[in-house]
Amino acid sequence: MDFDSAIPGLSISSFSANLPTCLLCVCLTGSVYCEDISPDMTTVPTLPKETAYLYARFNKIKKISTKDFSDFLTLKRIDLTGNLISEIEDGAFSQLTLLEELSLAENRLVKLPTLPTKLTSFNANHNFLKTSGVKTNAFKKLTKLLKLYLANNQLQAIPHIPESVRILHLQNNNITVVSKDSFCRSNDTYYLRLSLSEVRMDANPVILSKHPDSFTCLKALPVGQYR
Repeated sequence: MDFDSAIPGLSISSFSANLPTCLLCVCLTGSVYCEDISPDMTTVPTLPKETAYLYARFNKIKKISTKDFSDFLTLKRIDLTGNLISEIEDGAFSQLTLLEELSLAENRLVKLPTLPTKLTSFNANHNFLKTSGVKTNAFKKLTKLLKLYLANNQLQAIPHIPESVRILHLQNNNITVVSKDSFCRSNDTYYLRLSLSEVRMDANPVILSKHPDSFTCLKALPVGQYR
């Protein structure tokens, strides 16, 4: 017997929303695992107090609002990979001062919200991001960021990359130009960017061999298959 026929007027999605989170998900000390939930999970669940790690992958979450995480300031990692998220209110993550890892990969985002400044890893692979949806200084204040994944989007330009970044994935975008200031400094020929050890830019409509001076400050050239 399915839930729709068992309880008149109650849909599967509303049944899921009305259940306590720890009956739908696996709750361990400080961690909540809500992966591929059935009935469908369409919103961020209410979390137990002191939750530090949330894994809500492969659900049907469509939107992140400012109230979703406003009472859970202990969060250190949020993984929302593989949902249907197309909208995130700009202040949704602003109060999460302890957040270090955030994955929004495999969603439907066209723009990024303001990100917490203590992030060490940010993954937005496989979305619909264009340069117009990424603020000029979106990553500038993220001085602890080590891993930045923006592959398989629709970016037309390279965003500002913080000095701290070690791994940068920009493959499969629409980037057409690499300038001397994309990674290095055109006004400082002695500048070295030793922290950036892995860069991927393959499958972009740019011929990197035409811009050799753009990588002179790096200790490793971009990796991947290039023309």
